Amino acid sequence: MDSRSTRPIPAPVVSRFAPSPTGRLHLGHALSAVLAHDCARAGAGRFVLRIDDIDAGRARPAHVAAIADDLAWLGLTWDALVTQSARLALYDAALGRLQALGLAYPCFCTRADIAREVAASAAAPHGEDGPLYPGTCRLLSGAARAARLAAAPHCWRLDAGAAMALAGPRLWHDARRGTVAADGAALGDIVLKGRDVPASYHLACVVDDAALGVTDIVRGADIFASTHAQVLVQAVLGLATPRYHHHPLVTDAAGTRLAKRRDAPTLEMVRASGVDGRALADRLRAGRLPIGFALMSG
Repeated sequence: MDSRSTRPIPAPVVSRFAPSPTGRLHLGHALSAVLAHDCARAGAGRFVLRIDDIDAGRARPAHVAAIADDLAWLGLTWDALVTQSARLALYDAALGRLQALGLAYPCFCTRADIAREVAASAAAPHGEDGPLYPGTCRLLSGAARAARLAAAPHCWRLDAGAAMALAGPRLWHDARRGTVAADGAALGDIVLKGRDVPASYHLACVVDDAALGVTDIVRGADIFASTHAQVLVQAVLGLATPRYHHHPLVTDAAGTRLAKRRDAPTLEMVRASGVDGRALADRLRAGRLPIGFALMSG
């Protein structure tokens, strides 16, 4: 790895599973949890259960207990349990550092504003999943920002271009794809703090992984593009970059990846059908999914 890309990764292995308590876990969550758990245990390390509960409008305490029940049913144990809602001061401090570096700016655009601007500009930046935020509020003068800050709802965004200039070229490692050159512009000027959420996924994830000493991050391949942005945030905050393990996603018989919003069959339903949780975990370790499910290729 480029010596500029990371600080040394400490030993032993520390991995984590970080579900949001916004619904019941499904088979895709189970695969991530099992692989993250085994990553830590194979390295004689620690496995952390982190509850990503800062979206107060959607998080439910009942789902926290359900998550613990599902993981125990799979035969998994954890060495620490932390909740993001108890760590808000850490996120505020990190945002303050980015603001002091001139790398964060307030954004007053609504989703409708962004959609109109993207539709009106053929030159709007695009990522793997479509149009990116075009950077409208990044171009505001200091006086214009100051005039609107006190009265207008806003989020805070990362100035990706300025951050990339400060960080320089970065490399990170993925277990399946090898050494990857970080593309800090992959997601554009990401949100760091939402209008109604105290920290974005990208900022909270980076801060927590560093504070908890996470060395290895096991998660689905759908988060691969997000890693580019998170590596950039790590770089400008002077934090170590963990090793990444992006695994294939679980799909249903139609090839559609499982998701809470699509009412994917839950582990609660699987358990109620009489399936043995430890046996299911062993099947997931071996890459043998239950009938009707598969791993997405690519």
